[in-house]
Amino acid sequence: MSIDSRTLLRRWFEEVWNQGREETVDELSAADAVAHGLGEGSEQEHSAADFKVFLRNMRSALPDLRIHVADTIVDGSKAVARLTVEGTHRGEGLGVPASGRRVNISGIVIVRIENGKIVEAWNSWDQLGLLQQVGAIGKPPRSDRFLAQRGA
Repeated sequence: MSIDSRTLLRRWFEEVWNQGREETVDELSAADAVAHGLGEGSEQEHSAADFKVFLRNMRSALPDLRIHVADTIVDGSKAVARLTVEGTHRGEGLGVPASGRRVNISGIVIVRIENGKIVEAWNSWDQLGLLQQVGAIGKPPRSDRFLAQRGA
């Protein structure tokens, strides 16, 4: 018996992300599921195995990672989750040395579900904010300071 889309999505974030249970990836997603928006630019992950590499990198960078599901919306075969991601940057899975800084970013994920499994996902999350919070890139000057400097 397959679970409803809302329950599947909440399980995905609790078990896969918060608990790091890779076996849940195999249970809840198709082997050839496609994930958009996890890497740089237009890269796509084309299998559960590829996704697990991404998951390991994120969880190694943020070992205390927690994803909080704020809202879910289900419409036919698609489900949407609005999320908050929190953690402490203690590892190098992001490609930069551990900073020890806390991070807090938001995101939205849309999944397409067929036969009780995720077959495609579109991920939109604040990658720029994450890189700024861990110190990988600098923050731009605040706009009010910029405007004051320009005499606006």
